[in-house]
Amino acid sequence: MSNYIADALVGEPEVLEDTRMGSAADLTGSPAWLRLKQAATALQTVQAQDGSIPEADAHADAERSVAEITAAISELAPQFAHDAAYLDALVADFDRWVAGGFGVPDFYDALMAFHPEHHRVNGIRHLVVFPMYTQNGSANRLVEAVLIEVLWPEFVAELELEYTNKLFVPIRFLDFTAGYDTNSAVLFPETVAMRQIPTFTWGAIFADREAARFRRVVRAAAEITRLELPAEAAALLEDQHLTEETFVMWDLIHDRTHMRGDLPFDPFMIKQRMPFFLYSLEELRCDLTAFRESVKIERDDTASPEARRHAKLMQYAVIFDRIFRFAITGTRVRNYDGLGGQLLFAWLHQHHVLHWTDTALSFDWEAVPDVVIALGAEIDELYWASIDRPKKAHWLAAYEMLTQTLTPNPASVWAGGLPLEVLAGAPKGYTDLVLDDEFPLSMFFEALDKKMKPVIESTVGITADA
Repeated sequence: MSNYIADALVGEPEVLEDTRMGSAADLTGSPAWLRLKQAATALQTVQAQDGSIPEADAHADAERSVAEITAAISELAPQFAHDAAYLDALVADFDRWVAGGFGVPDFYDALMAFHPEHHRVNGIRHLVVFPMYTQNGSANRLVEAVLIEVLWPEFVAELELEYTNKLFVPIRFLDFTAGYDTNSAVLFPETVAMRQIPTFTWGAIFADREAARFRRVVRAAAEITRLELPAEAAALLEDQHLTEETFVMWDLIHDRTHMRGDLPFDPFMIKQRMPFFLYSLEELRCDLTAFRESVKIERDDTASPEARRHAKLMQYAVIFDRIFRFAITGTRVRNYDGLGGQLLFAWLHQHHVLHWTDTALSFDWEAVPDVVIALGAEIDELYWASIDRPKKAHWLAAYEMLTQTLTPNPASVWAGGLPLEVLAGAPKGYTDLVLDDEFPLSMFFEALDKKMKPVIESTVGITADA
């Protein structure tokens, strides 16, 4: 949730009266939800990329679809009493969109009334309907509908007292429209179509999708690389619920880290154009901070047994998700998460705690934590020094740090040294000369990618039920 305001005012978690339907199946199979989902899907076929419906001939059918949606929302509303103000505003925003002739939708009022961060209670549900794009999914702002359930285990509630993150809402899927039948595992308010950009006060992450992807990918990768998993790590592959809770812990600490530390004066949270490897270091910094804190919690005799158990599991999750999934997921076009996975793998290998010998992968698990923490310290040092450097000099320092571990593309202009006229020019000249694949996959990852590609592709749209 990289562009959230750290001091946003949000409410405290509440314990609410349970007004939900009995089971998730009752809700997802209810006639009202099915009608809503069908109507939203019909609207998507006539919406333009900005969410508007420019073809006048489509307006009559679109109006009927919206009427079906708002009627279904009203029918379902008693099951979501905690969201009453939001659902009322949602119907009003739909009605205004129709009255305005289906121009670019504006659901600002409904978004401002939706506060899932106020209700971080394990198992509480929300009906979410907005014209929005879905990150790592659809780039079009279409009307999407999703039923979600909050994940808030007791040990995470205890951890949040120390790792305060009032904006973080971990969730799982119950059902969704096509925009989420993708790789998207987040529900962020900035994706909604609205007339102005507010101070965002929440962000939600689908821990069930993260966990399901992790289990499928790591199971396959361990078999391909002949990696003998420690018993604790193997438990993650057998237990979806355990893995979901582990990812909730990871996400809680990762997410808050974007706001904390010796950040560059122009923080990475602010959207700006810069070399993609800077985003790699920021995302990896947050993961390695989470890793470091998990080691601290695991070694803390005063922490609860559940927190300590999940802290150890989180260390396996960070390493395996980064090196097995992140490194080879997506295209090689400015793949900043992929680069972060490559860096972690190479760092572990070059510090002799990861071994690829006789076509089998192994780890020196006792030594791994301190080596991972050392990589985080390198990035922290880079950030600390950045306040004394011009922005372009910081970019060059970051690149130099990467090349101490990773081999750049042989065709790289950066690796050969940027021309003097570029060095003396505007930052755009620097970014223009970064190759789409500035740090290509190693031979290890090239081979792994070929074997893992069908597995990676099979995780699109995955949920806990897969």
